[in-house]
Amino acid sequence: MNLSKLSSIELLRLNSDTLLELKKKGLIRTANNPVADYAEWLVAEAFGYDLMANSFSSYDAIDRRSKKRYQVKSRRLKKDNKSNQLGVIRNLDKQGFDFLDAVIFNEDYSVKEAYRIPHNIINKYARYSEHQKGHILTLRKVLQDASIKDITLNLKKLEKK
Repeated sequence: MNLSKLSSIELLRLNSDTLLELKKKGLIRTANNPVADYAEWLVAEAFGYDLMANSFSSYDAIDRRSKKRYQVKSRRLKKDNKSNQLGVIRNLDKQGFDFLDAVIFNEDYSVKEAYRIPHNIINKYARYSEHQKGHILTLRKVLQDASIKDITLNLKKLEKK
């Protein structure tokens, strides 16, 4: 398909249809920007976790065996924005999750890198933003910590699904 030959409205409709089809396949859970939903699905699928309802706060997935709770944050890199700052982490002090799984995507949605970060070290590296009412974590700052686990290969295995 030659996308450059499509009109703006045709591209938007194609995007809408694509999101609906991804939702039917269970890869995303909403028709919003698919980055967060796709990251949550990858983590849950790779490790056999149960996804929580979309409106559930504090964590996105749970390992029913160990009862560990996982918050998933993601970022899609683009040509004009290479920042690996993750989405806002709200209510960090309430300890609503045990681990934060951070997924960084390339522009084409392939997994570039992914890490499991224990909750107890996030405060060392995150900064609170009054404007956003939550903590901001830039991934490169936390990667030097020995307690971080690289889970990239676990997620990359699912990219063909």
